[in-house]
Amino acid sequence: MNDIAIGCQGLSKLYRIGRRESYKALRDVLAESVTAPFQRLRAAFSRPANQNGNRSDTIWALRDVSFEIKRGEVVGVMGRNGAGKTTLLKVLSRITEPTEGQARIHGRVGSLLEVGTGFHPELTGRENIYLNGAILGMKKADIDRKFDEIVGFAEVSKFIDTPVKRYSSGMYVRLAFAVAAHLEPDILLVDEVLAVGDAEFQKRCLGKMEQVARQGRTVLFVSHNLLSLRNLCAKGILLRSGQVATEGPTAAVIDQYMGSEIDSSGEVGWDSPNRAPGDDRLRVRAVRVVCDASVTSEVDISKEVTVEVDYWNLQDGGRRLVSIHLYNSVGVCVLTSGNTPSVCITPDPWYSRHYPRGLFRTSCTIPGFLLNEGLHCVTVYINERTAYDNIVLIRDVLSFNVRDTGEMRKEYTGPWLGAVRPRLYWQTSQLD
Repeated sequence: MNDIAIGCQGLSKLYRIGRRESYKALRDVLAESVTAPFQRLRAAFSRPANQNGNRSDTIWALRDVSFEIKRGEVVGVMGRNGAGKTTLLKVLSRITEPTEGQARIHGRVGSLLEVGTGFHPELTGRENIYLNGAILGMKKADIDRKFDEIVGFAEVSKFIDTPVKRYSSGMYVRLAFAVAAHLEPDILLVDEVLAVGDAEFQKRCLGKMEQVARQGRTVLFVSHNLLSLRNLCAKGILLRSGQVATEGPTAAVIDQYMGSEIDSSGEVGWDSPNRAPGDDRLRVRAVRVVCDASVTSEVDISKEVTVEVDYWNLQDGGRRLVSIHLYNSVGVCVLTSGNTPSVCITPDPWYSRHYPRGLFRTSCTIPGFLLNEGLHCVTVYINERTAYDNIVLIRDVLSFNVRDTGEMRKEYTGPWLGAVRPRLYWQTSQLD
């Protein structure tokens, strides 16, 4: 019996920049089955010379991707933004067709990609559960048996007969994950959308994926949460610019990702707003790490380190919330902070003001003797404060290394456990 659940051979996907990818309805598939032989014959005589994708207005989202995943394996896919992770899942989910190569799927697929995929917005939550079960080939009696468990997991019982177009993004994702995980697919494909849910929901989702894996089903999990990948997945695949950079044990792949994929120069910048992260409200110009008044990626544990974010504010009137997350080498978030007054030692004077157009810098200074030794990766968020609407999210934009060569290393040479290593007050007194 074939033990391969997913097999990709030379999988490639070419996109035309500025052109919307069209997804096919059932009527389109039926029509193409009749006209396909004639279309292929016409294409053979009229194919342009630039079919190789070297045009300036095209981009290979995937390029010659080949790998195999066995039944029952739990595999994590990682890589920087734009590496091709979501495109890979769309191809495997049959949402989009590959330009070249092939992907063989052995078994029923349950997929959870971006919000909006897989549900009909005009149908109620109840109707979408039965529709998705029917697409997976399940009998109504089997869906009936799972129905209460799905609704309970998603916590949408009050709204189960409401059209899903009226759901919040959190409700939508909870129900979508519950459907994908509970309708007994042979293969479960999960994208980063779990980040939409709260911490408790994410914990339940990870627990459910562990349960699915223990039942011998295959899970392909795309995430930037390296700790979740490390804990859940035995095997990892690293994508770089649409190609497989490496695959192997998850811990080794994560180490390579953090060591080679994340910028370690101390500064990342964009010279033009047209190419910078953001939207028509705001674009990021640069992110840098500063210690002793110099840009650096090597920080002494005893020194203050400052993370600076420069950005073009492109619209008058907005109010900005800038925050950073720091992750250590095992994917643990060791620090989260923003320029909101509740976490500032001294108030940021611009927090409560409306921004005019112009170039701004928001910085966060982390005191010495707080971070532990080792690699730290920086993620930057910028929100519209009044609506908490995300404008910029740059994951793992750069990294810096904290080193200790001071007095403690004369007393103790081993690794110092813990995510942080602050100096604390210690005192001993005699009680008798």
